[in-house]
Amino acid sequence: MTETYPDHPNLRGNYAPLRMESNINDLIVEGDVPKDLFGSYYRNGPDPQFPPMGGDYHWFAGDGMIHAFHFENGRVSYLNRWAQTSKWKQERKAGRSLINALNPMQPDPIFNFDGEDGTANTNIVFHSGKLLALEEGHKPFELDPLTLESKGAYDYKGKLNSAMTAHPKIDPQTGDMIGFSYGFGVNKMSYFVINSEGIMTTFSEFDTPYSSMVHDFVVTTKHVIFPIFPLIIDFNLAAQGKSPIAWDAYRPSQIGIMPRDGTVADIKWIESDPCFVFHPMNAFEEDGKIIADMMQFEEAPMFPHLDGSAPDLKKGEAKLNRWEIDLNSNSGSIKKNYLDDSIGEFPRLDERKSMSKYRYGYYASNNGESPKGVSFNSITSYDFETDKKDSFTLSEFDAVGEPIFVPKSLSANEGEGYLLSLAFLGQENRSDLMIFDAENISSGPIAKAKLPHRVPYGFHGNWRQG
Repeated sequence: MTETYPDHPNLRGNYAPLRMESNINDLIVEGDVPKDLFGSYYRNGPDPQFPPMGGDYHWFAGDGMIHAFHFENGRVSYLNRWAQTSKWKQERKAGRSLINALNPMQPDPIFNFDGEDGTANTNIVFHSGKLLALEEGHKPFELDPLTLESKGAYDYKGKLNSAMTAHPKIDPQTGDMIGFSYGFGVNKMSYFVINSEGIMTTFSEFDTPYSSMVHDFVVTTKHVIFPIFPLIIDFNLAAQGKSPIAWDAYRPSQIGIMPRDGTVADIKWIESDPCFVFHPMNAFEEDGKIIADMMQFEEAPMFPHLDGSAPDLKKGEAKLNRWEIDLNSNSGSIKKNYLDDSIGEFPRLDERKSMSKYRYGYYASNNGESPKGVSFNSITSYDFETDKKDSFTLSEFDAVGEPIFVPKSLSANEGEGYLLSLAFLGQENRSDLMIFDAENISSGPIAKAKLPHRVPYGFHGNWRQG
């Protein structure tokens, strides 16, 4: 019999695992689902099938659970499935957790690392006909786009010789998917490009100033920007009984800039103040400058300081910050400017404008009092031309996740479309998939696909056009 889950902040409330797979062919809908929404919305997140080994836990460590909403002719169906990784299968057979993500160097003796493919719990993308669940420490994990049947790790016919970021960038003009990986405890990164046909055309490695957790990056039409922030990875810390991932406030950030028509040998590093970014919104180039919009923290949240002390909660709140990097200047500095005073995360855009100048960005934010248990109670759009915001705020008991933009058509103007976001309804203890008119968020959702159960807080998702 499975043990009781410990009373841990990341295992209670809507962080608690669902531990259930289901199929619902026709969700109850409040409002009218636009008939031009034809395709699938996928959302990934952690859902540990067993209580954590050793009793301690980190939100990033749970088994990947994919939630899929299929849209057709104004109707919505739903299913969810675990990503059946090697870890998941071994633990299912054993009936218990076999590895502690906070101390992976001391697994259960029966755990077999051969063919280990991670948790596949962070993001999910559709590219070159394949649906891939992503987690930055391992290779992509393939699933069937309709049934979510697990197919296993995917390595691009043996050419992917590293892990893959959970946040690859797809060039809307070429269809290329650009990715990277970072070394866990070593000063190394890899860079690779996969073309629209799913063929890896570039793979190379390069040295970094230090070993860091590099969750995301930015790409423009001409450059790739690798941000190295002082959330360091040091196994000497683990030997001292501390977290191997820690915030070093005395170490500068290092920003690597590489021409897309060059190689990793052409990377130039710019030293900047210590800060942290989990997720950029977008980047583009204008007048010889790289403009990058970042959800910037003063320090990394959810991880301890180098001395083992707890993170500063106020410094661990992200706000929208515009970076300006003058490629023609020798100053080596980055001009930064906060655009929004509200706390925000999970930034997105109309992906057709990815890597180029754009007008609208979208993110989950906190307006007023924080909802119970999570920081985000609002969906916000930001107009970079007018510097104006449009927001919708849920009740004090509810919370909202990452907003995904879907255009009304491939030829629609930027911003003409819909925002999809999973919302947790605290008083009902269940979730709705909310659909907004992206041009009028403050009016509230135009439709809600209503689930009979809750979807635990998760990370990222994407749309697959039908």
